[in-house]
Amino acid sequence: MNSAEAAELLMHAAAFDNRNGSTAAAKAWAAALHDVPLDQDARAAVAAYYTTAPKDPDAKLWILPHHIRTLRTKIRNARLESFQYEPLADETTAEYLARYRGQVRAIASGRVAPPTDRPALEGGPSKSFMRELEAHGWQGNRTVPDSDEESLANTVRRNGPLGVECPMCAAEIGHPCKTGRGTAKFPLGKPLTKPHTARVRQADGEPQLTVEQRAAEEQRIREASARTLARLAAERDIPDAEIVEEAS
Repeated sequence: MNSAEAAELLMHAAAFDNRNGSTAAAKAWAAALHDVPLDQDARAAVAAYYTTAPKDPDAKLWILPHHIRTLRTKIRNARLESFQYEPLADETTAEYLARYRGQVRAIASGRVAPPTDRPALEGGPSKSFMRELEAHGWQGNRTVPDSDEESLANTVRRNGPLGVECPMCAAEIGHPCKTGRGTAKFPLGKPLTKPHTARVRQADGEPQLTVEQRAAEEQRIREASARTLARLAAERDIPDAEIVEEAS
């Protein structure tokens, strides 16, 4: 863009913002836009700038050379969104580069209409491929939950104990186990750092303990705790060592 072309673009902008163009301004714009031609996209960039309202309603729009460059590039790139190169058979690298650049310039400038639709893959996997997947246990998206509760559970299901409901404290899927005694801070029970053993067994697919087995396990834990408390008490009752001085 030379000074005369920049002056013409400034006159186009003056129709929007009532600026007073000058020779110095035209020379400055020509220097800033020396590699940007005065074409329809440059004029459209001015219109696009003044089409968008400013963030501050009281502010006055005032277009600058960098606005022209940025908006003109956006206008041209929008035409290339669905561009797909059309190659020739047995073309050389030089021929490919020349044809590719030519097609890009032609579509970006608007001389050639851009593609109206993008190519899309059609069809689906073959029946033999689907049978092989299903033979390996894949169910895909064919399984439909029997209830809304099951569908909701699938959205939060995870590996480990938190992936099942706790049979001890009835903690829901995805929620930690809790104590059975509520407090002012935790009315429904204080969350536990470790899940209940029954929840772990259920997550691992192991059978739950019977009433007798659970009672025996609780008795074993109580006896182990009693032994530990007795050992700690015995350690506290050890008398201090007496210092015996030898007679000289």
